Amino acid sequence: MSKMKSHSSSKKRFRLTATGRVRFNSAMRRHRLISKDKSAKERNQGTKILCDSNARTIRRYKLPNG
Repeated sequence: MSKMKSHSSSKKRFRLTATGRVRFNSAMRRHRLISKDKSAKERNQGTKILCDSNARTIRRYKLPNG
């Protein structure tokens, strides 16, 4: 049986923390930042942790070798 491959775009979008949780970058921070208010920009900066139900899917199907 062949090896399971990781999903290439998922490798670029998600990464695992040391405890096995899935971290991702926030959206809405790339362009058109003038029209967004300051609180929205602050709320979306940095990285976030995926909820458990979505993280299970990402770990199982998209990042099996992660």
